Amino acid sequence: MTQPRMSDASSPMAAGEAMPTVCVVGPLPPPSGGMANQCEQLVRLLRGDGLEVELVRHNPPYRPHWVGRVPVLRALFRLLPYLWQLWAAAGRVEVMHILANSGWAWHLFAAPAAWIGRARGAGVIINYRGGNADRFFANAPRHVLSTLARADARVTPSGFLQRVFARYGLEAMIVPNIVDLSRFHLRERPLFGDAPHLIVTRNLEPIYDIPTAIRAFAIVREAFPGARLTVAGSGPELARLQALVVELGFAHSVDFCGRVDNADIPSLYDVADCMLNPSTVDNMPISILEAFASGVPVVSTDAGGIPDVVERGVSGLLVPVGDAEAMGRAAVDILRDPALAGRLRAAGREAAGTYAWPTVREQWFRLYRAVARRDRG
Repeated sequence: MTQPRMSDASSPMAAGEAMPTVCVVGPLPPPSGGMANQCEQLVRLLRGDGLEVELVRHNPPYRPHWVGRVPVLRALFRLLPYLWQLWAAAGRVEVMHILANSGWAWHLFAAPAAWIGRARGAGVIINYRGGNADRFFANAPRHVLSTLARADARVTPSGFLQRVFARYGLEAMIVPNIVDLSRFHLRERPLFGDAPHLIVTRNLEPIYDIPTAIRAFAIVREAFPGARLTVAGSGPELARLQALVVELGFAHSVDFCGRVDNADIPSLYDVADCMLNPSTVDNMPISILEAFASGVPVVSTDAGGIPDVVERGVSGLLVPVGDAEAMGRAAVDILRDPALAGRLRAAGREAAGTYAWPTVREQWFRLYRAVARRDRG
C-alpha cells in the first residue's frame, strides 16, 4: 500500500482542522525499556497538546499478582482483556497507533491490534522498532509481511529500519524517537581528576554485550585508577557480570544499581562523564539520545542503526562491535582531552534537537490527519 501523503500543516490545529481521535497501543513501564518509555512519553505529550488519546496497554500488572508466576495462565489473563479493549477502542477512534517490535510480541500484541483496527474501520499506523527486524522478517510466517503491507502507514524511527523494510518490498516513513529536552539539562561538570564516572544504561541481556563495556572500563582504569562505572539496568546476565568484575579485580569500582525509573534517569546523566553503549544489535537507542540531551559524551558500537544517530567523530565516537580495547581507548581519549569532550557535548546537544518533541510532534500530527478514517458511520 502506498504511504499516505503528509499535509503541510505546521501546527496541531492548523487552518481550524480538528485533530483525529487516536488510540496508542503499546507497553508502559514498569519494566522500563526503550519502547515502554517511548509509549509513556508519546501518550503524555500528545495529551498535553490537547489530543484525545486512548491507551491500550499490553503489559498491565497481573491481578491477582500470583498469576504472573503461572506461564499459560498469565498469558490468558493479559491477552483476553487486551483483545476486548482493542475491539472497544478501535470502534471509537479514527487512528490506531500501534507500537510494534519483533518476535513473540508481534504475534501476541501488534498483529491482533492491526487486524482489529482494520476490521473496525480505523486508520492503522504500525510504528515498528527494534534492531532484530531483518532476522525476524526473513524467518517469519507470510502473514507478518502481509499485515505490515496492509497498514495505512508504516513508521520506523530510523533510516536503518527503513532500509530493512525496503529489502522486503515495504515502504516506510521515518518519525524519530522522542527525547523530552525539558527533562535533561546541560550542567557544568566539575573536574574529575583521576576518578571519572562512566555509565552504561542498557539492560543486562546478551544483545547489549555489557561484558565488552566492563572490559573497556578495565582499560580506562589503567589511565584513571579512581574511575567508577555505574551499570543501570536489570536482566539475566547480572550474576555473570558480577563474576566478571570480581575476576578482573575491580568489583569495588563497579555499581550494578539495577533498573532506574524513567523519572530518575536525568539525575544519573547529571553525574556522568562518559557513556558507553556496547550493544551488538540496535536501532535508535534512547540512551544515546538522553546522553546527547544531557551533554554526556558517547562511545558506542556501530551496530545496526547507531551510525544513523551518531555522526562518527562529531557527536560521538564509534567502535566495532565487541571491540573492548577500541571502546576503552576511545573513552580514555575523551576523558584526557577536554576540548574533544566539549566538541562532542556541543554536537550531541545540537543533534538532540532533531528528536525534541516540538519537531517530532508535527510529524505525528500530519500523519494522523493523513490516515484518519473520518467516515466511521
